[in-house]
Amino acid sequence: MASPSKEKPRLTEQEKKNNHIASEQKRRQAIRDGFDRLANIVPGMEGQGRSENIVLQATIDFMREQIAEHQELVTQAKTAGVDISDVEIKNLHGLDKTNEAQTPGGGV
Repeated sequence: MASPSKEKPRLTEQEKKNNHIASEQKRRQAIRDGFDRLANIVPGMEGQGRSENIVLQATIDFMREQIAEHQELVTQAKTAGVDISDVEIKNLHGLDKTNEAQTPGGGV
């Protein structure tokens, strides 16, 4: 057991408040950085405001377009007799690694 002389001094209420404020600012900055990354990769968002609603809606629209395009390409490949099951699995594994690399600390 630790002796009383080796215990760390307790934080004052002001220190606790300052730590909380710093943590909250860090969290908010991480969210802003995430929205900035989204705005940079979603076509048509260049030069747009950074309204979270606009960025999220543009991202949803872009992803729906990408999914529809992917489904169309899969249909065309299957119609042409191409077996794409192995290709899709490899692409999904590649996306997982890309996502991990772009998300520092597993956060937003």
